[in-house]
Amino acid sequence: MTTTVRPEPGTRPDPWPDALSRARFHVVSGKGGTGKTTVAAALALALAGGGKRVLLVEVEGRQGIAQVFDTAPLPYEERRIAVAPGGGEVRALAVDAEAALLEYFEMFYRLGVAGRTLRRMGAIEFATTLAPGLRDVLLTGKAKECVTRTESDGLPAYDAVVLDAPPTGRLVSFLDVTRAMADLAKAGPIHGQAKGVEALIHSPLTAVHLVTLLSDLPVTETLDAAAELDAAGIPLGSVVVNRMREQWLPDRSVTAAAGGRVDATRIRNGLQSAGIELAPTEIDGLVAETVEHAVAVEGETAALRRLETEPTPPLPRLTLPALLGGVDLGSLYELAESMTAQGVHLEARR
Repeated sequence: MTTTVRPEPGTRPDPWPDALSRARFHVVSGKGGTGKTTVAAALALALAGGGKRVLLVEVEGRQGIAQVFDTAPLPYEERRIAVAPGGGEVRALAVDAEAALLEYFEMFYRLGVAGRTLRRMGAIEFATTLAPGLRDVLLTGKAKECVTRTESDGLPAYDAVVLDAPPTGRLVSFLDVTRAMADLAKAGPIHGQAKGVEALIHSPLTAVHLVTLLSDLPVTETLDAAAELDAAGIPLGSVVVNRMREQWLPDRSVTAAAGGRVDATRIRNGLQSAGIELAPTEIDGLVAETVEHAVAVEGETAALRRLETEPTPPLPRLTLPALLGGVDLGSLYELAESMTAQGVHLEARR
């Protein structure tokens, strides 16, 4: 697997600063179609390296984690889904809002059978419709419980929790809705739950990573989300540039080729010197592919420069290569290895 090196106009920050190695709640979001679930899965594997225990959580009901790991749909329970290099492990949890609410009822009100009766009556759907923010508090609240849970020896149950969060379009409202819920419920368990989630999300234990592709719309949405998160006081982690194209042409040739200035005769002579004979139509096809590739590289380089110059200061950035043939379990480990090579790790805590 090859990563692409692009020309960079200035000094960029460490892709994985020390503060990120101390974070314990890693939220992964991105515009739809950028591969955020794949990146969240690879990040969980990378963080679990060296014997760590990491929980990968999803909250959208899509069973995306099960799909990328090619396993059966996940129930509402934590189960081991992968082993990481160095003896670590990744567990996964698909959070269901209704199950989380029943768990909440049992924890704070000891409703037991009565809580299950409420579910059959549709009262849970009614409650989350009446107070829409309650659903997000339940989802983030379960993630928060996993982050802060300790075992009988006082050590944390997990070294880190990775959340495959909703897309960037509703990310801030999803993470910061706890403030509205705290205003809605002035006292009691719901108030405490909301305040606890809010405290975690606004603390250095949290890092929000934004996944993007190198094209205008995803980059614009990423920059907008970064600005919203910063304004809301939610800690930013890294920008993950996914599916970075391998650059076939030398830098000096990209601009000319993107402008259609490709010497077909030179290509034919070069191939002939290597003992390769192609028909004129095949040479024309190579020329067209070269122009198309150069245009794409120019566009991606311009998008990359936006990520380097528009946020001030620039955000830490991880890059992941394009996967030929799609995503499977083996390629997840390759992406995790790429992240580890860029410095992704956790400080030991357990």
